[in-house]
Formats: sequence, structure tokens, C-alpha cells
Amino acid sequence: MVTMDRPEAEPAPPRAVIATGTGRYADPWHPYPETSARIAAALRSDGWEVVVDDDVDHALTTLDGADLLVVNAGDPWREGATELDRRADPDADAGLRAAIARGIGLVAVHAALSTLRDHPAWREAIGGEWAPGVSWHPPIGDAGVRVVDATHPVTSGMPGLDVFDERYCDLVVDPGVRVLAVHEVEGAEHPAVWVREQPTRAVVSSLGHDERSYDSPAHVALLQRAARWAAHV
Repeated sequence: MVTMDRPEAEPAPPRAVIATGTGRYADPWHPYPETSARIAAALRSDGWEVVVDDDVDHALTTLDGADLLVVNAGDPWREGATELDRRADPDADAGLRAAIARGIGLVAVHAALSTLRDHPAWREAIGGEWAPGVSWHPPIGDAGVRVVDATHPVTSGMPGLDVFDERYCDLVVDPGVRVLAVHEVEGAEHPAVWVREQPTRAVVSSLGHDERSYDSPAHVALLQRAARWAAHV
């Protein structure tokens, strides 16, 4: 009797949740739904199953089984926030903390450096932030980003990338992060991309102000590498 081997089942694709800025996580300057759509397209083309959630607090409660959390959202304390506003939704906070504790990968994009201010676990995990009154940016325009660590998997073999973007300057960056790429403004270098491995893998990119940034194939490739590295894919 001849037996036929059963074909092995295809492995499930890695799963990403993109938390998109709307409501108190929106602002007048960043088209978060449009840029999240570009991020989702980049990940899907690289084999990911992607859920885009335009309710940031809800997104943080749906991370069970997700390999990656991408945050593309703005500052909830930007203006007019009262002490009552500055309070994390308990279910969202519990969901984020649990996901970080089990090792979910994190990718923080552009204004995500100023978001989730109600969640200390986020700030700890990404290793930096936009500090009001300290951080700033010149007018948006063509920007060159230079890779300074080409040995890391996220930037291996990449000399740099050219994008149309905002260049964040004087961010508060923790000493323990590993800076992968920088940009220059007025003769000074500023971290543009960095990684952190504790308490979980996180990639922070200050790039991604609007859709034009994602017109750069090198930026898309960087994002895809960041997602895979962060999520151990």
C-alpha cells in the first residue's frame, strides 16, 4: 500500500496591530489615517496580517495574539487636557503592559514619540520622547538620513535614505538605546532611528510625517525590517 504524506500546513502570517491617531490622539498636522494606510500596505506586502484600529485605547486592549504593535498617533496632552483627561484607560493600560511583558514587538513612528503619555510603560519601552519646549523641527522638506550602525539587522547594508519629511531635533533619548541612523540640522546630528531591547524589542523612527515620506522605497524597506526585527519574525 502506498501512503501519501500530507502537505504541511502553511504557517500563519505574523499579526500586526496599527494604533492610529483619531480623537484626542489626532492633531491638525499629521494625516494619521493616510499614513497608517501606507504602513499597513508596506507590512501586508511583506507577509503580515494587519489590523488598523483608529481607536488607540481600544487597540491596546486587542493585543492578545499580536506579534507587533505599531503606534502612529499624536499627543493626547497637546492642548486643553485637564487632570481628568490625563488618566489612562485601565483596560488599555493593562493590555499594553501585558503585551510588553510577554514580548510583543513595538514600532513607534514619528509623532508616536509624543503619544501615550498616560502610559509610562510606553515611554519606558521606546527609550525616548518629544519634550514640549525642548524638541523642535525645521520646516518639512527633503531630508537625508545617514545610517551610523550598518551592523544591526534593521539597517544592515543601508548607507542611508532620502525622504521628504520633518526632522525631529533635540528629542530626549535615553542613554541605553542603540542609535542606527541620524540626520543633520544646522551642523548638529540628531538621532532619527534607534532600537531598544528591554523590556521588549522596540524600533523608534522619527520619520513618517505624511504620505510623501512613504514614497521613499528605502523608508518602506526600513519599516519592513523594523517590524520583522521587533517581532522576532
